Amino acid sequence: METLLLPASDGLDAAADILRGGGVVGMPTETVYGLAAMALDAEAVAGIFATKGRPGDNPLIVHIADAAQADELAQVSPAARDLMTAFWPGPLTLVLPKQDVVPEIVTAGLDSVALRLPSHPVARELISRVGPLAAPSANRSGSPSPTTATHVVADLSGVIPLVLDGGACAVGLESTVVSLCGAPTLLRPGFVTLTELEAVVGKVEVSPGVLAQLPEGARAASPGMLHKHYAPKATVHLCLTIDRARALMKQLPGAVFLAADKAYDLAPVLEMGADYAGLYGALRGVDDAGYAHAVVVLPQGDGIGLAARNRLLRAAEFRVE
Repeated sequence: METLLLPASDGLDAAADILRGGGVVGMPTETVYGLAAMALDAEAVAGIFATKGRPGDNPLIVHIADAAQADELAQVSPAARDLMTAFWPGPLTLVLPKQDVVPEIVTAGLDSVALRLPSHPVARELISRVGPLAAPSANRSGSPSPTTATHVVADLSGVIPLVLDGGACAVGLESTVVSLCGAPTLLRPGFVTLTELEAVVGKVEVSPGVLAQLPEGARAASPGMLHKHYAPKATVHLCLTIDRARALMKQLPGAVFLAADKAYDLAPVLEMGADYAGLYGALRGVDDAGYAHAVVVLPQGDGIGLAARNRLLRAAEFRVE
């Protein structure tokens, strides 16, 4: 199969036709690029799992074109409406009790569905044409998420028919995920922070799975909760201090340092950026440049640092040195 990479302005008609025919396409969002299929077509959604090599017990996020579609797919509480008003369109996913119309394959058999209204104009236009789209990250399962169209092609060339190029993703990390099936609970941190959430709905619990492995046999209530995720082929070394990072850089042949907002006296370096929008680009760059090891100081803080810490812990399989 030939994979076409088209500017969004040229490829929307073709993408809509592929989706209506039960196929999958790569589409941009403000967070990461998604691998989209018609959310209410179980056979089409099965194509997402097959293409990515994604475990069937890992639920998907359904992307919608406007808040009114949420009522067709889920039971929407007053707290959910408050969060929609505050943060939609944008990088926030809400996990809500599902309506029967949502296929079980989308929710991994759970009684809840994850919904998001993206802000990227290409994603919204495509959804408005064809209806709700299930769309996890457009990469091989477990590898760093794609934040450019060329990342998608690098992972899925010859496997999917079309990638819409909508430019580099502005946020660069997957959406914040909050469950409202009971007390508000943060399942995955992201650009919308815990402090911002609590300003709208009051106390938000933090799932133990945000910064720790799920217990053996536990089911993931949200995407991004699996043990190993976002990982390059190289080994990721997470350090608690810069002194430990310096020591590892000296000890490990073929190592590169991933830098955030501080200019450390280490080389070679790949930049992630202070907002971590370049985290996945840096992780991909580790492999592209042939490094065997990536050394990172574990991000701190409860804002975007919490989101970066969550992603890097999984990339390093929860090893902290």
